[in-house]
Amino acid sequence: MDNIVIFGAPGSGKGTYSAALVDKFGYNHISTGDVLREEIKAGTELGMIAERYIENGQLIPDDLIIDMLASVYDTMRDGPGVIFDGFPRTIVQAKALKEMLRERGERISVTLNLIVSEDILMERLLNRAKIEGRADDNEVTIRKRFNVYYTQTHPLIEWFRKEGVLSEFTFRGDKDKMINEIIDKVASI
Repeated sequence: MDNIVIFGAPGSGKGTYSAALVDKFGYNHISTGDVLREEIKAGTELGMIAERYIENGQLIPDDLIIDMLASVYDTMRDGPGVIFDGFPRTIVQAKALKEMLRERGERISVTLNLIVSEDILMERLLNRAKIEGRADDNEVTIRKRFNVYYTQTHPLIEWFRKEGVLSEFTFRGDKDKMINEIIDKVASI
């Protein structure tokens, strides 16, 4: 089974490129935010614990996130693969994901790092705010999110490179061309 990690700065197109891979290969898609919302909505034990952290304004511990992802992942084991969208976000989470997969006889097949200039990212996120009305897509918050990405998630690039699973894709203005490059890479794993 293919296990694909897709990551990049906010607005880099993780959802767009994940959707293209789902359409092309029939992969299952795990978005951490979606998993959290579904677990809470379903009233699962993990969801109730996560909700208490959220209500108290606390970050959800990595082990709880991994437990939730493992639970969802285990329901998707009969498909051709899984895309982890927006997870891991830190090296600690990457190590936990690696271990969770190892326990199931699996591994990360490829990591897709989406590289987009900050000017384009800002433009995309501000446009998304206008279209979707997302309160977290304002310039001040976006800059904070970029800072979090560069300090916490960006170090994953070197970690994935050392693991031998890093593939990088730079956006050069043609979304369809980048989709085709990503599909070609995934088809070769």
